[in-house]
Amino acid sequence: MTSDSVITVPAFASTRSGVRHFFGTRRHAARLAYEVGAPAPAQELEGAARSSWMLSVKQVHGTDALVVDRALMSSDRFSGGWDALVTDQRGIMVAVRTADCVPVLMHDPKRKIVAAVHAGWRGAVAGIVGKTIAVMESRFGTVPEHVQVSIGPSAGVCCYEVDQTVLDKLPEAYPDYQKVVRGHRDGKAHLDLKMLIKEQARHAGIQQDAITCVNLCTICHEDLFFSYRREGKVIGTMVSAIGLAAL
Repeated sequence: MTSDSVITVPAFASTRSGVRHFFGTRRHAARLAYEVGAPAPAQELEGAARSSWMLSVKQVHGTDALVVDRALMSSDRFSGGWDALVTDQRGIMVAVRTADCVPVLMHDPKRKIVAAVHAGWRGAVAGIVGKTIAVMESRFGTVPEHVQVSIGPSAGVCCYEVDQTVLDKLPEAYPDYQKVVRGHRDGKAHLDLKMLIKEQARHAGIQQDAITCVNLCTICHEDLFFSYRREGKVIGTMVSAIGLAAL
């Protein structure tokens, strides 16, 4: 479902589930201004999410997850770099920023855990999705079969061309990597990063019918999204977030 500024996926999480989530657009990003690494009142979020905090941290294209298992204070600062955030705390929306990379939101309705993941090709090849699920399992007792995953707008296979450096690393991440590569020629090919992440989620134990995907390409849709590939530099990023609703 698309509003004038964010995209939500009712099949992934509805208001009845006690979860608030969104995949942001460039229109939504213009409304947000908060310090990276610090919690901020989510005054600009949509609807019932306004009573939450939103937390974003420095992203480094790695696989480490920051676990937030206590209430946040306005004085909190998180120095360092993470590309996934996991929390069991109500009233905290964990957020990632993207401009072609893939935002991945996760929800364990049994243990009431949520996670937000920033997955570029480096993170995907290094297994960030599976590693985040493993963190949820080890820290909170999550059973992968119970987890719901939603994959947000990102560079699509239609536009996302990669070189041999990336192609050489793909077999490490996904033995059947040919399934996520199109038009391999002269050391270049188009990579279906969403499909790679979906397959890795399934390999980690997520059920096929628990994975939803927003099939929009950030490079194609200039009116909706920022794109590093299209613009040649970072002029802005979209914010995507998920959180357990405050009581």
